[in-house]
Amino acid sequence: MFGCCVAGRLLQTNLQQVDETHALFEIPAAEKVNHVCVFLLGTVPFPDGFGATVHFFWPGKGSQVLGMLSNDKPSAIFRLRSAFSSTSAPPSGISTPSAFTSATLSSVPGQVTAILGFALEPLEAIAAQLAALPRAQTQNAMNITPTSTPTSSLASIAKPTDPSVLAEKIARHLFNYIAGFVPAGTNVGPDSTVSMGVIARWYESFIGKVRAGGIGFLERNE
Repeated sequence: MFGCCVAGRLLQTNLQQVDETHALFEIPAAEKVNHVCVFLLGTVPFPDGFGATVHFFWPGKGSQVLGMLSNDKPSAIFRLRSAFSSTSAPPSGISTPSAFTSATLSSVPGQVTAILGFALEPLEAIAAQLAALPRAQTQNAMNITPTSTPTSSLASIAKPTDPSVLAEKIARHLFNYIAGFVPAGTNVGPDSTVSMGVIARWYESFIGKVRAGGIGFLERNE
């Protein structure tokens, strides 16, 4: 169901099923890991109303919730080195499942084998856990890169985008893409036609950009 890829290493699909609601990957030489990508393989979706919290457990030091996966958010990249703190206690109401802390790990002398764990939970419970995380940790859990944004502009960033504005930007992006396939000297009007193949290629390109970096490209008219 889950896949894992540590930056600079081969893809891991050696998922260990602990029980009906917990599974884990062993991460060897964890002291060398900076970033890790986790994702759904697409073979088994979550049950309706459920997702998974993603946990990072470092034996002997501690653990933390990295973030979550769901059918609507099937992949995520987490920064481990700067996010993990062995000295800070987990926020109130959040604990590491015993399925991870009691797991028997393979070991190599001189290296740390950590656990990247997945816990199947209701989406409401996941949202509550993420809301309890410290701000910096929440940014990592939601894949947000911290910036030096002025405080005065934070309110506008936090404000949800007007759906009508977003819809207009998407429609404009589609129009501009299709216009590029109209023969030179031909005006685009109500009677203009375009093949479904062009729209299909726009859709594939559009979704690829959204998955790669969000919707910021709509502001840049890319």
